[in-house]
Amino acid sequence: MPDYSALRTMMVDTQVRPSDVTKFPVIEALLHVPREAYVPKDLRAAAYIGENLDLGHGRVLLEPRTFAKMLDILDIKPSDLILDVGCGYGYSAAVLARLGDAVVAVEENSEMASIAQVTLSENGVDNAAVVEGPLAEGSAKHGPYDVIILEGAVEEMPAALVDQLKEGGRMAAIFMEDALGVVRLGYKIDGVMNWRFAFNGSAPVLPGFERAEVFAL
Repeated sequence: MPDYSALRTMMVDTQVRPSDVTKFPVIEALLHVPREAYVPKDLRAAAYIGENLDLGHGRVLLEPRTFAKMLDILDIKPSDLILDVGCGYGYSAAVLARLGDAVVAVEENSEMASIAQVTLSENGVDNAAVVEGPLAEGSAKHGPYDVIILEGAVEEMPAALVDQLKEGGRMAAIFMEDALGVVRLGYKIDGVMNWRFAFNGSAPVLPGFERAEVFAL
């Protein structure tokens, strides 16, 4: 059986720290949360690889570098309420729960959602709740949120998610532009998202976040 604790340390030392992720709370959370517990058993040996891990259903567990850098730029405070969109089997929610006050994790795949809630409970994560529903709709009844993070890429950001972000709140997302992806950090100012480039990153586009097709006659 692999030494997962050693693999976690190696992940942080070889994939996270060299990527200019320096905030102690982020490092501590990544060292603490057992990434292997939040993937299907047949994928546990691959849980710490330095690339997106295919979870099936068109979904991935974001590579450690991309996820860590998104956490770093969001600068999550202990008082923050966080919306985690597309939590998969719950890993991102578990990490976020160590950084903020509470996490609402949205997952539309019913199997993933139920497994995520059980796994979070089994690992003592009592400040994260999994909500089953369409990712693009978020979870308005639990908001508004200080921070929103998306565990996959977008082509277009749904207005419903912007509406659920507090004024002055921030959001991190991977925007796919053709074959290239960029991670942007956005702040909501006067009701409008102001985005800036953060770094390059890539992931499959989440369901409901595709660009609307425009048909020309």
